[in-house]
Amino acid sequence: MAFRVGTASADITPSLSTNPYMAGYGTTDGGREATSSSPFEPLYARAILIWEDAHPHIIISLDVLALPRAMHQRIRDRIIQLADWSSSDILIQATHTHNGPALIDTLHPYMAYGLADLGLLRSYSADLEDTIVDLAQEALDANEIPVTFDYKVSTQNFSANRVGLPYTETAVPILVARRGNGTPAAVIFSYGCHPISAGLRTLFDGDFAAGACNYIENRNPNCFAMFVQGPAGDQDPGGVRSWELRDQHGDALGATVNSNMQSAGRALSGPMVTRYQEVQLPLDITATASNLAAVRAAYVARLGNPNGQPQWYQRHAQVMIGRIDSNSYKTAVPSPFQVWKFNGSPQLKIAMIGGELVSGYGAYFRNRNGGTNGIIVGGYANESCCYIPSNEFFPPNMPLGSYEGGWEPDYPGIAGGSMTVYGHLAHFKAGTNGVETTLINAMNTLLA
Repeated sequence: MAFRVGTASADITPSLSTNPYMAGYGTTDGGREATSSSPFEPLYARAILIWEDAHPHIIISLDVLALPRAMHQRIRDRIIQLADWSSSDILIQATHTHNGPALIDTLHPYMAYGLADLGLLRSYSADLEDTIVDLAQEALDANEIPVTFDYKVSTQNFSANRVGLPYTETAVPILVARRGNGTPAAVIFSYGCHPISAGLRTLFDGDFAAGACNYIENRNPNCFAMFVQGPAGDQDPGGVRSWELRDQHGDALGATVNSNMQSAGRALSGPMVTRYQEVQLPLDITATASNLAAVRAAYVARLGNPNGQPQWYQRHAQVMIGRIDSNSYKTAVPSPFQVWKFNGSPQLKIAMIGGELVSGYGAYFRNRNGGTNGIIVGGYANESCCYIPSNEFFPPNMPLGSYEGGWEPDYPGIAGGSMTVYGHLAHFKAGTNGVETTLINAMNTLLA
């Protein structure tokens, strides 16, 4: 199998007139707005098209917090029409910057940000859909560079587990597409860390992930760089949030990748194998009339904010009462699971899950698949539906509640924490028939 690559990128930074609203931090009513149409650094959509003989595969990376389900489904359906490929050949991922634009649906604009007028969000989101589809076509039409692929893993240490679990992301997987003369044509690299080094700002920016791409491309003018987010749900950068820290972390990650890509890692080959499946992750909902009445009563109580919770809890409660009354709630959350495999010795597997995947899953799948040398694990893939916690985020392991687990001890039977901004009625089901077992069984099947 002979490989070729084509690349494309597009500036997706909104202006104040097209969409000033920023995503990534809950706010009081009205949302957080950018103060200038000039970003700290532009936001980009990036695409790498991998041709395997006559068959294409594409990775698209977006400097946004999360791609909503409705947008992802429409984009995927449109991209499938562009070439002779299957849905599993199309991988889209958000870098999860917290200083990117707010989009429709995710995080829920009204519940998370108090935004009632969604006109600008709708128009910008529609334009972004068109941009991504056009980007895929541009990558398909791009000059094809014959390459070989090689892989190695380095480390970084500015990420830490923010809830005290024993998992800390240090792996920096580096996948290089290399020309015949040995120079890199493209590099795909990953690290598991929330891109919040800059902190809450009022300028659009892709945080350390964008900084790392710039660092690499500035030192390798003919190389296209792409960041793919790892299992970062419970991983935060250390240090005091600032633009300076953002640059420090971006440069550190970029320098790690840059130094390692100067020499080839272990060779990879075809044929590539791609798989895609939507998995229904079960919510902890007992859909009986008596239980739903109790759930509704708990949300009515939360409207009064007896525990001094942020305002988005009240907005969430209001919407959930409406869903119960209209019988429009969901009992499971769909999450796209995707696996790509390169041949080699050993084989390299890339396992991607929609949603904010916590790092314990990264540790689990590495342990079963040859460590970081055998598998890249990531979240935020294709669409971001919510946090994807493991059993460690539920009682009895976390009796005081957990943001990532989406529950609060005051009303443990209804959504709390992250589920209030992602807009679900309840937290995930824990235990042997819950989210962890469902996720592990589904992904193990795809990886087999």
